[in-house]
Amino acid sequence: SVALLQAARKRNSLNLPELSEAELEEQFVRGDGPGGQATNKTNNCVVLKHIPSGIVVKCHQTRSVEKNRKIAREILQEKVDLFYKGEDSDVFKEKKASEKQKQEKKRRAKENLERKKLFKEMQQLDKE
Repeated sequence: SVALLQAARKRNSLNLPELSEAELEEQFVRGDGPGGQATNKTNNCVVLKHIPSGIVVKCHQTRSVEKNRKIAREILQEKVDLFYKGEDSDVFKEKKASEKQKQEKKRRAKENLERKKLFKEMQQLDKE
C-alpha cells in the first residue's frame, strides 16, 4: 500500500472523496530544508492527519500557510482515495497511464537512435 500512496499528487482526478474537517487533525510546524531564516523562524509547514485512515501529509511547498493548507488537503484527498479504492482509484489509473506513455516514448527514442546509427554506418560504408 506504500507504493499506492506514492502515486498521489498526480492530479486531474475528479472522482475524489470529500474530506470533512471533523476527520482532520491539523498542525503548523517549522519547515525543514533550504530557506534560512524564512523557514527556521516561521511555522508555515502544514501537517494534516486523516484520523479514520491514519494517513499523514506534510506540506511545505510555499511560504504561505493558506496555500500550504490547500495543497495539503488536495494531496490528502488523493491519498485517502488511493487508500480506500486501491488499484480502482482514478489517481492510480492515471499514474499507470502516464508510466505507460513514458515507456513508449523511451522505446521510440531508442528505436530512432538505432536508426541513426545504422544510417551513419551505411554512409561510412558508401564513402569507402
